[in-house]
Amino acid sequence: MSGRRGWDELRRERMAEPGAAEAYDAARRAFELGAAVRQMREERGWTQSRLADAAGMTQSALARFEAGGTVPTLPLLERIAHALQTHLVVKFDRGDSAA
Repeated sequence: MSGRRGWDELRRERMAEPGAAEAYDAARRAFELGAAVRQMREERGWTQSRLADAAGMTQSALARFEAGGTVPTLPLLERIAHALQTHLVVKFDRGDSAA
């Protein structure tokens, strides 16, 4: 055998490491937040530059956020919500994790 591992085996090993599930969940939430903002922006026909200007951030920072590459702060989410003329809703949910 060549000693190479397949993706499934590597993923199982990584997910068994301490903190891996929590990191995966954080990455999923960042991706979902970014995707939601991108969808709202595109529904309005806005460019990233237009939303970034309205939210007081750079276009490149918005692009990273929309791609799920950064975890935004609550003040940033509030600025984006205000720019999109929407309300930011943050809540705790006792529901089971989908991950």
